[in-house]
Amino acid sequence: MIDMTHGTTNVYTDLDYENADEMLVKAQLVTKISQIINERKWTQQKSADVMGLPRPKLSKILNGQFRGVSEAKLLDCLARLGRNVQIVIGPENAKAEAGHIEVVFAA
Repeated sequence: MIDMTHGTTNVYTDLDYENADEMLVKAQLVTKISQIINERKWTQQKSADVMGLPRPKLSKILNGQFRGVSEAKLLDCLARLGRNVQIVIGPENAKAEAGHIEVVFAA
């Protein structure tokens, strides 16, 4: 019989990455950027030009190498792709515990 362990909703936590929450947020933002580029059938060069990035850097980001890229830069890329980006601060946590960061994409 194979032992199975149920993971969390964050693969980076499951893999014991430092800054797992930040990595998940970045991965979600990059996934959306990639989706937009694919839907538009744009080349990486056209996409990089629109987002103000060198094409090799965009290629690395789209291939999951985004550790050196800030969340703010990824949000700026989404805005340059024509998406409205809102940052909403929720109410205080009743348990007085640390809050969490979550990405929600509007329909």
